[in-house]
Amino acid sequence: MFIIRPALSALAITFTLAMPAAAKDPAVIPVARDSSDAAGVIAKFKEKDPGLTKVFAESAGYVVFPTVAKGGLGIGGARGKGYAYQGGRLIGRSTLTQLSIGLQAGGQAYSEVVFFKDAAALENFKRGRLKLDAQASAVALTERISADLAYREGVAIVTMAEGGLMYEASVGGQKLSFHPLHEAA
Repeated sequence: MFIIRPALSALAITFTLAMPAAAKDPAVIPVARDSSDAAGVIAKFKEKDPGLTKVFAESAGYVVFPTVAKGGLGIGGARGKGYAYQGGRLIGRSTLTQLSIGLQAGGQAYSEVVFFKDAAALENFKRGRLKLDAQASAVALTERISADLAYREGVAIVTMAEGGLMYEASVGGQKLSFHPLHEAA
């Protein structure tokens, strides 16, 4: 009882901070803002590892999460809003939600890119059938990570820390949603 209450409080605070201030349709966002947020993250990833230029170009699609907020105390969670691309063109928005349980304490922020190796993996994402379990591990961005980037069921995840401190020995999974853009003709 005494452990559960602080853990639930930490989880509630994490999700409150990670949620958008206004509850608007996630796909109705100015495209210029989408492009600049995601373009900045893509440029940072390519600067850290120039080999990722080829990965971005050859993937069937990718989702860029400029900031994912993560925190926990026993029970943890993470949430981030992202931008989905196919063939280098913005096609929609995505929300990343993660729940984990285990030995963990603290909070951190990071950027994440989810690459889809082929059309089948991209379609699974677009149809809402993509759930990343504990076996789908994110790889921290280092120089030359692109040379050894491993895909699991057509999906590879690369992260880059922004800040914070978190100790974690936990298990959990990520769920990604997809909201296509509704652009005026």
